[in-house]
Amino acid sequence: MSILVLADLHEGQLAGATAHVVAAAQAIGGDIDVLVAGEGVQAAADAAAKLDGVSKVRVADNAAYAHQLAEPMGALLVELAGDYTHVLASASTTGKNVLPRLAALKDVSQLSDVIGVESADTFLRPIYAGNAIATVKSDDALKVITIRTTGFDAVGTSGSATTEAVDFVADNAQSSFVKQELAQSDRPELGGAKVVISGGRGMGNGENFKLLDGIADKLGAAIGASRAAVDAGFVPNDMQVGQTGKIVAPELYIAVGISGAIQHLAGMKDSKVIVAINKDEEAPIFQVADYGLVGDLFEILPELESKL
Repeated sequence: MSILVLADLHEGQLAGATAHVVAAAQAIGGDIDVLVAGEGVQAAADAAAKLDGVSKVRVADNAAYAHQLAEPMGALLVELAGDYTHVLASASTTGKNVLPRLAALKDVSQLSDVIGVESADTFLRPIYAGNAIATVKSDDALKVITIRTTGFDAVGTSGSATTEAVDFVADNAQSSFVKQELAQSDRPELGGAKVVISGGRGMGNGENFKLLDGIADKLGAAIGASRAAVDAGFVPNDMQVGQTGKIVAPELYIAVGISGAIQHLAGMKDSKVIVAINKDEEAPIFQVADYGLVGDLFEILPELESKL
């Protein structure tokens, strides 16, 4: 068996998600190659070569892949897929954009959001907002799989894989990059942060989210939000944690004014330690919390910040 892992890039650098996908590839077994595609990605390729378990890093360094658009990336993967039995990517915005196109072009099914490996053709994935786990088996010659990175611990960085240039340049007349608008923040990226503090509808309004800033600064935390807070216009939707937002599994997750709807729990219940602050002692969030504090968040948050 041979596995190709599509590397996640963040501002041209190798994203931490890639190490989790390589761990999933190790669970499947076989030779593991990593594809680093983009423009000016030598540093990312060097980082990928250090991931444990990787045999070879294939580098497609060309302006055609600069923004990892689905059309050229799909064509690139189709070109390379003949050498592999499995193609894996993280269930990130890039992975969810590119791999379905590969699956369609190769006329195979895609397995999405895999959280466990039973064998080379049998996998576990959550359904019903994580309330049930489905065991699925694929008989396709090529397995196209997106990995929920919170389901696998990242591999180490003591490897020394070889690198190989990929000369194929996709011809893309179907789409072109126009622009991107990125939220600028000095805080950790929400998906990879070790500490996350999230606010919900109980915050009252967007202005009150500033109460989380001091605590986040002291803990080096990323700030998230529930869908209710996003839908109410308190914060932008890139802060949403949940089934239709970002899936996170930090060392510490602090939920403030979040009732704990099933869709939110699906996005954070794998966190190592969960702390809930809510004035409603019957809130569902307390059923998954390791520590619960019942009280008025407008009194608790300033006190917590002063204690920290």
